Amino acid sequence: MASNPTRARVTVVGSLNMDLVVRSPRLPQPGETLAGRGFAQVAGGKGGNQAVAAARLGAQVSMLGCVGADANGAQLRAGLEAERIDCAALETGREPSGVALIVVDDASQNTIVIVAGSNGELTPATIARHEATLAAAAVVICQLETPPESVRAALAAARRLGKTVILNPAPATAPLPADWLPLIDYLIPNELEAAALSGLPVDSPADAARAAAALRAAGARNVLVTLGARGVHASLEGAAATLYDAPRVEAVDTTAAGDTFIGGFAAQLAQGASVDAAIRFAQRAAALSVTRAGAQPSIPTRSELDASD
Repeated sequence: MASNPTRARVTVVGSLNMDLVVRSPRLPQPGETLAGRGFAQVAGGKGGNQAVAAARLGAQVSMLGCVGADANGAQLRAGLEAERIDCAALETGREPSGVALIVVDDASQNTIVIVAGSNGELTPATIARHEATLAAAAVVICQLETPPESVRAALAAARRLGKTVILNPAPATAPLPADWLPLIDYLIPNELEAAALSGLPVDSPADAARAAAALRAAGARNVLVTLGARGVHASLEGAAATLYDAPRVEAVDTTAAGDTFIGGFAAQLAQGASVDAAIRFAQRAAALSVTRAGAQPSIPTRSELDASD
């Protein structure tokens, strides 16, 4: 099954940003100025990160999105192509490429501010132009860093085409529209996003279980709540709710850990793995990613993961 090219293909619909990353002793308070210790400019965006993760972790990947006609856009495209990601559906818009301003503290926590730029030019018409790219996939991944109407168009097209559909609802500030949930096979929020989607506090694995149950009751088929070092709560159709413990590692930078999890999970599903095996594989990949700095630079390859066994 894993050798079938269509079976192993993942299409990512979403954002690409240039990440401007500063390290500081702690995260600044409102109105406060801190002295940082370092600066890096690296490719990012949740869509781009998840595409790179899926590619490095074993899938054939296509990227459907939009970059600017600027130096950042050229660098973002070249970075994907260097990972052997198909960029035929990556369009060039009129706006500058998206950017993300990221502060990472000594506890490996981060704050992020995003300027959408050309990501805002991904429209339902863009999705329609590249339906063949969706049709060629086994798994389609979406996030919320592009316009909502475009995300829904991608979810609806992927569902109509019979694909396995993953939504990473990031960033989420409110419940999803009710008509989105039937389009999604795997809803994968972190604890903050699960709280925003469900309207329930999520401060513990038990809270995550309640939030996931509420999202399932609202129509979500399967819900995976990622909890960082506390693991992943899985609420799946036809199975008992399960907490998957996270591998223990010394974290350096948690940026893109969630994206690594989603890319690894999708790559495994596309290759025919069970959901249980896909979750455990994705957790191992995310754990290895947090031992390194940066977004895409931290994402491991399948060979690195195999070597760590």
